[in-house]
Amino acid sequence: MRVESVTRPPEAFQRSVSAEQITAMAQRAFGPHAPVVSAVELGNGMYNNTYRVEPAGQAPVILRVAPEPGRQNRIERELMRNEHASLPYFAPIAHMMPRTLAVDFTHDLIGRDYLFQTMLPGVPAADGLAAYPRSRWTSYFRQMGSIARRVHSVRGPRFGPVAGPGFSTWSAAVIACLEDTAADLDDAGLDATDVRAVAEAAARDRAVLDEIVEPRLLHGDLWTVNVMLDPGATEPTISGVFDHDRASWGDPEADWTVHMAGQRPGAERDTFWESYGTLSPTPEGALRRLFYRARHIGAIRLECHRLGRFDDVPRTYDGMRLVLDGLHA
Repeated sequence: MRVESVTRPPEAFQRSVSAEQITAMAQRAFGPHAPVVSAVELGNGMYNNTYRVEPAGQAPVILRVAPEPGRQNRIERELMRNEHASLPYFAPIAHMMPRTLAVDFTHDLIGRDYLFQTMLPGVPAADGLAAYPRSRWTSYFRQMGSIARRVHSVRGPRFGPVAGPGFSTWSAAVIACLEDTAADLDDAGLDATDVRAVAEAAARDRAVLDEIVEPRLLHGDLWTVNVMLDPGATEPTISGVFDHDRASWGDPEADWTVHMAGQRPGAERDTFWESYGTLSPTPEGALRRLFYRARHIGAIRLECHRLGRFDDVPRTYDGMRLVLDGLHA
């Protein structure tokens, strides 16, 4: 079997798996008579290790391997299990998503969760968009708005990650996430004073957060890096959506997609709102969005540190300072 792994420094968070481990996982998933011809690690993911695996006589599949449990942060714990639990709720866009072929959470073989999925056709949007003039990107963001709207139409039973823990109120879910983020930053040796200040403000403004009474499905990571494009289309056309391991129940305005669509106003991504709709125009809605922005910034700070992008960490403190200024205005 030919194996190609991404070269990383020894201290890197992501850890490739061996040819022997891939063989064992494939044999458990597809049987002892389905040898693997090749396994090529894909370098565009930042949490799981992802491989394009080619079993003999079969179409290529995707293998995703989660980090060891002891290396997972609180806000990223058991993400693969959360994705698996949330899959049925993504029925409105099921035709665009990969099919799960095999799942193993037993840790019998490698001490890590892993799963096999069908391989979506197309090219990653992060690469494919560059093939079109920016004037045609408006169609892409309009499609993104439509997909997000379909996801957010799904109602849930409680707030928080789909696989749990669940919360009866939205404020409890938001505060718990902020507190877990602060604890994770403490573990990483980073200053979390500003995140705790936001959590305290959220507790004071609990009533504003609890105006959200109906949990809706949030993808958690729907943006350019997690969609595929049809390579033969005359304009950017989304053909696939994947990587919903951060799925949760909450306020649609808290989703990563909505946050990203609001960046760089006046550019192509403004067409997102044409298909998605508008955000709450009230002062209470604006206040809630400050708390959501803080959640995203805290997660970005942790991710930058985890990936060794230390030069990007200071910018998260600048961003959080603006949030706190807004909360105190």
